[in-house]
Amino acid sequence: MSGEESVWQAQRGEFADRWIARVGYGAMQLGASGGPAAAERAHVVLRAAVEHGVEHIDTAAFYGAGATNRLIREALAPYRNGLVIATKIGVRWSGTERVPAQRPEELRAGVEDNLRTLGLERLGLVNLRRMDSGRVVATGDQQVDLDDQLAELVRLREEGKIAALGVSDVSADLVARALPAGIVGVQNLYNLLDRTHEPVLRLCRESGIAFVPYFPLGSAVSRLPRVTENATVAEIAGKHGASPAQVAIAWLLALGPHVFPIPGTSTVAHLLDNIGAASVQLDEGDVRALGALAN
Repeated sequence: MSGEESVWQAQRGEFADRWIARVGYGAMQLGASGGPAAAERAHVVLRAAVEHGVEHIDTAAFYGAGATNRLIREALAPYRNGLVIATKIGVRWSGTERVPAQRPEELRAGVEDNLRTLGLERLGLVNLRRMDSGRVVATGDQQVDLDDQLAELVRLREEGKIAALGVSDVSADLVARALPAGIVGVQNLYNLLDRTHEPVLRLCRESGIAFVPYFPLGSAVSRLPRVTENATVAEIAGKHGASPAQVAIAWLLALGPHVFPIPGTSTVAHLLDNIGAASVQLDEGDVRALGALAN
């Protein structure tokens, strides 16, 4: 095995009962704008992702009010064997706003919606997005016990509509409660500059399940600091002849084989740059300097 091949193999891991490339693709941005030209650009990016080895695409029926799932189906169906399409439920559209959809019957409807819009008979991974904190918080009859939600999702898994279950936007306590249901991973906000969910990252490692950091580079959409604009990240990138984005993703990969970042982009150039992070090898000094950036 060549050095390049060994590096690539080291950046693969077990995810939703498959052995896949650890750098995935977050498709949220694709449904942000409409029109034939935008749709064609989205198709090009999605096809390039799969052609260049991405095996984990993250989406949700509520992204772009259904547009993102439609674009994925148009670009990639019939889906390549081994490709994990991960989606989220627990949110729905009401007029022009996203609102909680946490009740068990709404979770079932969300699974059916994703099956229909993606053109699948079974979803590779379904993440339950909890609404316990953030800009939109579940209230009233939307405050549903986690056990009741997981019971419905386990039934859907037994019916063959879901291959694997995960949870999203959750605390370590909720992860511990969800483990008996056989969850395979957790998807939470996490990056070099925001490590609020460090306890969840640690619990996932101890429990042998995947940790999927979303917004791994920050996000202007959610007013998060952009990791790529940090001076230390830029300095280390220059040292390695890499981009700041590659350094930020490589740092996440170095946290352990259970970490599967899902950077998103709407351009092929940035997509290929992000995928290239798998070949960036940070040294101990780099990891120490980057580790000191946590706020």
